[in-house]
Amino acid sequence: MKMDGIIFDLDGTLWNSAEPVAESWNLVIEKRLGKEARITTQDILACMGMLMEDIGRALFPELPEDEMRSLLKECCAYENEYVGKTGGILYDGLEDTLKTLSQRIPLFIVSNCQEGYIEAFFKAHGLQHYFKDYENPGRTGLAKSGNIRLVAERNSLKNPIYVGDTQGDFSASKEAGVRFVFARYGFGEVKEEDCTAVIDHFCELTGLAEGE
Repeated sequence: MKMDGIIFDLDGTLWNSAEPVAESWNLVIEKRLGKEARITTQDILACMGMLMEDIGRALFPELPEDEMRSLLKECCAYENEYVGKTGGILYDGLEDTLKTLSQRIPLFIVSNCQEGYIEAFFKAHGLQHYFKDYENPGRTGLAKSGNIRLVAERNSLKNPIYVGDTQGDFSASKEAGVRFVFARYGFGEVKEEDCTAVIDHFCELTGLAEGE
């Protein structure tokens, strides 16, 4: 059956926003907890793809649950505003490839992020018109697998692929019953023999779509 949609992860697949995310969080953290509690870009990279509450527990294990949730909420709200202005690092050939792909097949985003983060990506780089739909747990409360299924169902997709860069992406894709393409240039590791395909550069998706 021919591929009828491409659903993308965001961080590590379409862009790298770790540096501005860390910058924005530290402005909030310093105000709330002091300079000694600052986090690094590497801390953010290590948490990419995780659900927000898991990120909070990983970065602030000493905080009581209610204080951690409050800090996360403030960090995420400021992050959306900050990243929407600064943008992140787009992977090579991203917009040209999105333009080519979107003329042939509908494109979507499903990310484990807070509400407003995908919109910040769109605002910073003006790429919203290439995507038909997007979803995240901040809006639906669903895990990534549930959001992949939700986007597929409401867009009547019968045979989409999911493109991501972590084992969590692979597991969510498998649970959703969607074929997985591993973006090896991203942040994570996946058993390549379990993947439908592996790409080392974003632009390779053009050839993959043509081969379907």
